[in-house]
Amino acid sequence: MASLAISASLLAAGKFRCRLPSRNAVVMCNLAEPLKFEDNGKPSIPVLGIEQTRFPSFLAPNYLETNAVNKNDTRLRIFSGTANPSLSQEIACYMGLELGKIKIKRFADGEIYVQLQESVRGCDVYLVQPTCPPANENLMELLIMIDACRRASAKNITAVIPYFGYARADRKTQGRESIAAKLVANLITEAGADRVLACDLHSGQSMGYFDIPVDHVHGQPVILDYLASKTICSDDLVVVSPDVGGVARARAFAKKLSDAPLAIVDKRRQGHNVAEVMNLIGDVRGKVAVMVDDMIDTAGTISKGAALLHQEGAREVYACSTHAVFSPPAIERLSSGLFQEVIITNTIPLLEQNYFPQLTVLSVANLLGETIWRVHDDCAGGFEPYSSLGID
Repeated sequence: MASLAISASLLAAGKFRCRLPSRNAVVMCNLAEPLKFEDNGKPSIPVLGIEQTRFPSFLAPNYLETNAVNKNDTRLRIFSGTANPSLSQEIACYMGLELGKIKIKRFADGEIYVQLQESVRGCDVYLVQPTCPPANENLMELLIMIDACRRASAKNITAVIPYFGYARADRKTQGRESIAAKLVANLITEAGADRVLACDLHSGQSMGYFDIPVDHVHGQPVILDYLASKTICSDDLVVVSPDVGGVARARAFAKKLSDAPLAIVDKRRQGHNVAEVMNLIGDVRGKVAVMVDDMIDTAGTISKGAALLHQEGAREVYACSTHAVFSPPAIERLSSGLFQEVIITNTIPLLEQNYFPQLTVLSVANLLGETIWRVHDDCAGGFEPYSSLGID
C-alpha cells in the first residue's frame, strides 16, 4: 500500500513515512520543505514546479515502473461524492490510490444523476460521502451512488460516512416523534450497502440500527496526538464534558490525556439548538479546561459552558470536537474570545469564510485510510498504533 502517515514530530523534522504498494516496505524520506501552518490552522503546503522537484531514488520513474504494483490490478476502488472531495482525495493519497472516476450532476429540477466512469465488477468499493449540510442532498446522493455500484456488479460496497447526519434523532424524547437515525440506516441498507464505516457517531446505539456490519472509529486519537504536542502541564489539565450525556466520552478522553480529572457542565435544554447552563460539577480553578464533544452545531452549549468555566476560575479553555457543523451563529460564538483554541477535524468541509484565528483543523484521512485498508484486508485493529480504531 502506498500511503502517507504523518505525525507531528515528523512534520517538524520535514520527514514523512511512505509505504509502497507492497505494503511491506517502509522508508523515510525528506520533504523539500516542512509543512507550515498558518495562524488560522490551515496547512500551507509548499508547491514546486516539476522542473524543480527532486525525487528520492525510490520515487524515480524507473524504480516505480519496475517495483510498484500496478494500481489497476487492485480490486479496491474509492469513489468520492460531492460533500467532501478534499477529504476523499487525502484518503486516496494516504492509500496510494487514485480516486475512481465518477460523474455526478444535478438536473434543473434538482434530481441527482450518478454514473460510474470505470468498471467495478467484482471490486471492493468504498464510497466516501458525509451526510453533512445540506444533509438531505448529500444523503440522497450517497444512496444513488450505492445503487449505481450495486447495479454495476460491485462485490462489496462500503459507505464511508465521516459524519452521519440525523444521528441525533436516535430515540424518542416525546410522544409521536420519529427516530430518523433508524430510518436513514434502513435507507442505506436497502440501497445496497454491505458495510458502513462511520466516525464518531453521536451515540453508540446508532450502530444497532443497521442490519449490516458497522465499523465505528473515533477521532480522539487525532486530537489527543495534537494536544500531546502542546506544552501543557498534565497537572494543570482538566477535561470537561459540556453536558451529562457526554460524560462517557469525556471520561475516556481524560483517561488517555494523562488520566486528567473530570468536570461536568450541567445544563437544561429549553428547545432544539437552545441550551441553558445551570452549574458546574468539579473544580477548574486555575486549570486549563479542555471541553470535549462529538460535534459543534450552533456552539450554544459549548460557548455557555466556556463562559461558566471562566466564571469558575479556569485559566484557559480549549474546545475539541470531531464534527464542525457550524450552523449560524457558531462562528461568532467561537471567535468571541472565550476559547484559547478550537480544535476540530475535517470530517465536514469548512467554508473559507468560517475560518478564524483560534481555529485548528486536523485531518482524519490517515485514520480512515488505515481503517479502509484493514477492512479490505480483513485485519483487526487490535495492536498499536491503531488499537483505537475499534475494528473487531
